[in-house]
Amino acid sequence: MSALNPVTIKNLRIARSLYDLVQSEIAPGTDLDPDAVWTAFGAIVETLGPENRRLLEVRARHEQEIDAWHEEQARERPGAALDPHAYKSFLTQIGYLVAEDDPFTITTKDVDPEISSIAGPQLVVPVDNARYALNAANARWGSLYDALYGTDVISEEDGAERGTAYNPVRGSRVVEWSERFLDDVVPLEEGLYSEVTEFLLEGGDGASRLVCELADGGRTRLADPSRFAGFQLEGGRLTSVLLLHHGLYIDLRIDRDHAVGKAHPAGVYDVVLESAVTTIQDCEDSVSAVDAEDKVLVYRNWLGIMKGTLTATLEKGAGTLTRRLNEDRTYRDPSGEELTLPGRSLLLVRNVGIHMYTDAVTTADGEPIPEGFLDALITSWAAIHDLRGNGASRNSRAGSVYIVKPKMHGPEEVLATVELFAHVEQALGLQTRTLKIGIMDEERRTTINLKECIRA
Repeated sequence: MSALNPVTIKNLRIARSLYDLVQSEIAPGTDLDPDAVWTAFGAIVETLGPENRRLLEVRARHEQEIDAWHEEQARERPGAALDPHAYKSFLTQIGYLVAEDDPFTITTKDVDPEISSIAGPQLVVPVDNARYALNAANARWGSLYDALYGTDVISEEDGAERGTAYNPVRGSRVVEWSERFLDDVVPLEEGLYSEVTEFLLEGGDGASRLVCELADGGRTRLADPSRFAGFQLEGGRLTSVLLLHHGLYIDLRIDRDHAVGKAHPAGVYDVVLESAVTTIQDCEDSVSAVDAEDKVLVYRNWLGIMKGTLTATLEKGAGTLTRRLNEDRTYRDPSGEELTLPGRSLLLVRNVGIHMYTDAVTTADGEPIPEGFLDALITSWAAIHDLRGNGASRNSRAGSVYIVKPKMHGPEEVLATVELFAHVEQALGLQTRTLKIGIMDEERRTTINLKECIRA
């Protein structure tokens, strides 16, 4: 055991630091008795543990059989090209390649639009680093101006160097690039964004339309008026114009008193893009969690994200800066109704694969348990705080927990994970299929059997 003074509950020995985390931080607010959950988890380990080992033995056997086949081919057919038909027949014979059944239809309910319908960037971040985890969660919205100014998208030629202080030449090129971008993705009926001197609302409550006043005194609208998604007002003047493109929002920030806005004809001081709509908070490859204390850090940070309490303090200049999860963004839609958009990425959590074992929890005789079992239990338990709305913000508005499962070898391993999730749901009192599995297509046996993996 990786920690002294373990706590014994039925057939499990739990590292004291992990037990205390659950007892004092995870369980409160979930209406679950920790000892009862640990007891149920012990039954999961007893029931599913042997199958986990069997699946790993199948992996090892397949590797040995495939190695032996290639060695035999090299002896019997030296220098000859591999015969794909013979190879496929062999892989089918040993069960590596499974028979593909009839086509099927699959549907999943209670899925957030970030998973089901919105196409956008996805980040992966080590959850044991609070600063990185928060930055990634907050990357749903980002300044296009900042992204352009700080990268080589904008050339540094002809006086547009980045330097250490603000360069107005470079700044003007950022604005020009952004306006061309807007012309391309949300074009005006007539004219260009560079010609807009003011954004206005036309029409009364329930029928607001965006009107753009141009430098020549004319007025124009969006070529597609449905791209106008919302706005913010302050003192009767627009401070935000919300546009929509391919399901992703574009927020034109307006303030004529802002240092950047003063130089813009329409007072636009930034263009904020909806970007990373999903983020995988990673308990696997991007972290190094080798003992109970490491796992506690991983789980505590994930818990803080689910409760909305995680913070990270960093030095900036002569002072300090505290990072926390962004709040939701509130607008009025064209009909005048309140429109609230998530301020953060929809978060998934990646557990470890079936091949990893941990001594943060062991059996009564000291045998490590599958680490993926523990990840499934604790990350799901922590996510109950989100499901119950215990925090200041919500992650899944559909009431689901998204668990990315890596390095699975074929349909049998997917089925075993589905069964594990079902047992965890029962142990935690969750509705069936609250836990959504994300099948990572990263192992050859999953790739060539992907249809049957999804069927499982």
